[in-house]
Amino acid sequence: MRIIAGTYRSRVLHAPPGLHTRPTSDRLRETLFNVLAPRMQEAEFLDLYAGSGAVGIEALSRGAAHVTFVERARAPLKALRENLARLEIEDVYDLHATTAGAFLRASAAARTISRRYELVFADPPYDAEDEYEIALGLLGGEAGRILNPNALVVAEHRRKQTLNVRFGALARTRLLEQGDAALSFFALTADSSGA
Repeated sequence: MRIIAGTYRSRVLHAPPGLHTRPTSDRLRETLFNVLAPRMQEAEFLDLYAGSGAVGIEALSRGAAHVTFVERARAPLKALRENLARLEIEDVYDLHATTAGAFLRASAAARTISRRYELVFADPPYDAEDEYEIALGLLGGEAGRILNPNALVVAEHRRKQTLNVRFGALARTRLLEQGDAALSFFALTADSSGA
């Protein structure tokens, strides 16, 4: 697994061993970042279910100002920390060792908002279908206050898995399919303030 473009181009990343982590393929990552490119410069990027950190590190490599990584599982968390250390990435990320749901609930309940995200990537384990409902439901509801009004939320899922077209204030605007995987793009609806 390599960084595709930008500052860390061609640098190798490590993924944890085993079948519990399914890194986003290089090809799908390239497709994702081709779509996100116009929004990437100086963006606040939220990487939910970050795994080894490949997507968030790619975002930093391509000009994101800051990435917030959220990952709970021990092996992926170790790989993520090692990847950040090996690339000597400092001061441009936060790492939260918790579940996506817990992070989003805490963000929704916080008195002040420390970051508002332009871009959010959510890649739950494919077999944990309820995690899509949790994360997207919170982002389209009470945790929507952490999103900029023009934010884009992207969920990676199985091509055969049908996600709702709407989660509260979030509505699907685009679906890209590639191999067995798909990317669903969501934006806040016009009648939502995101706050």
